[in-house]
Amino acid sequence: MIVSVKKSVPFGAIDAPPSKSYTHRAIFAASLGQSECRLSHCLLSADTRSTMDACRMFGANVTETKAADNETVVVVCGFGGKPRVPGQPVDIGNSGTTLRFMTAFSGLMDEEITLTGDSSIQKRPNTPLLETLNKMGAQAYSVNNNGCAPLIVKGPVKPGAVSIDGGMSSQFISALLLSCPLLGGETVLSIDGELKSKPYVDITLEIAKKAGIRIIESQNNADGTKDAGGTKDAGGTKDAGFSYLIPGNQTYNLSDYTIPGDFSSVSYALTAGALIPGADITVKNLFPSAQGDSAMIDILEKMGADISWDKENGNVRIFNKDGRRLKGITVDAGETPDLVPALAVLGAFADGEMRVTNAAHVRLKETDRLKAMAEELKKMGVHISETEDGLIISGGKSAGHIKGAALHGWDDHRIVMSLFIAGMMVGGVSIDTADCVRISYPEFFDDMKRVGADFENA
Repeated sequence: MIVSVKKSVPFGAIDAPPSKSYTHRAIFAASLGQSECRLSHCLLSADTRSTMDACRMFGANVTETKAADNETVVVVCGFGGKPRVPGQPVDIGNSGTTLRFMTAFSGLMDEEITLTGDSSIQKRPNTPLLETLNKMGAQAYSVNNNGCAPLIVKGPVKPGAVSIDGGMSSQFISALLLSCPLLGGETVLSIDGELKSKPYVDITLEIAKKAGIRIIESQNNADGTKDAGGTKDAGGTKDAGFSYLIPGNQTYNLSDYTIPGDFSSVSYALTAGALIPGADITVKNLFPSAQGDSAMIDILEKMGADISWDKENGNVRIFNKDGRRLKGITVDAGETPDLVPALAVLGAFADGEMRVTNAAHVRLKETDRLKAMAEELKKMGVHISETEDGLIISGGKSAGHIKGAALHGWDDHRIVMSLFIAGMMVGGVSIDTADCVRISYPEFFDDMKRVGADFENA
């Protein structure tokens, strides 16, 4: 699908879509238990449906029903420690989270399991996870010997002390944290190097705790001392090493749970509200949580946006009544990789220079998002360049020169949504592969139309 975007001024309110990260983890945790769990306000997207389908293949009963208010509720009856071995390859589509979770979980079983996905997922690396599973006693390897799907895993893995590289993807760590409590003994998982995207691990720990699982997080400080207990201060310092003590023989018991709103997905509406003269947007259902991408609010404040967050009622309002331009800043994206496409658009229309740093892992998403954003924004006349681990955007030099163009969406939902906002700024923008927004935000175009975006689909 190609979407053609005209210059438009957003005004009004939308509800934040449910969090994709929380939905994945809640469905998986509920599947690992044995009692019925009702999950409200789930994100029902291509990616989360991949997790639902994969859990069904291992024996969970996952259904959808309507609540009294007509909202869809996902009801999960887990396999309670007695999963069945899928009789065919587990096809996870385009969902990297599903692939990593199911790869680690497959290591618990003593029969061979094949995991695969679409052409994009077959380019995303999994070597650190495979190496760790092998160190734990499994036979885990890539069919094409490149670290990418299709993957074959045959367990069972054994508890004990093991380490994993934390610099490529936090999904590897989350996958192990969710599966290791089911082992017959204690596991100590140590993180080598910087733990990128740590807030996503914090979400995993939050869901595990709600499901009755005990995991003890420790941080090795630069002076060699340890902090234990998973305090918030244990996140984000580059010279800190983390380890997780995971007792075995635990039982999952996730009770009924409501998924919070997704800060990653609303970063695009917030970007529109900050940049476009005359814009005034309120996003509802945004309450404090472990989501690292809530940092978007602080980033926008530092750039000079008029933004306020009513945490008690979950409302974020952002507006640009006087047409002010934001100012470029430097953003370390180590913990917030999914914000990078929106940050690039913010920088394109801000004064001065915007730098996105510590974002090399963004190259390993559905596509190389640093390269994608640089190439597409250049087509619009933006002064932007790649570094090894980030972007440099000279919005001041671009002022007055940015224009509409035919853009490639790279079949990547976050690329398409960020370029859509750029199109609202200047008009005359067309973006192909736009239907991929279904991966994380199926209602994106409906929500944009709701607040006044002017566009056509072809």
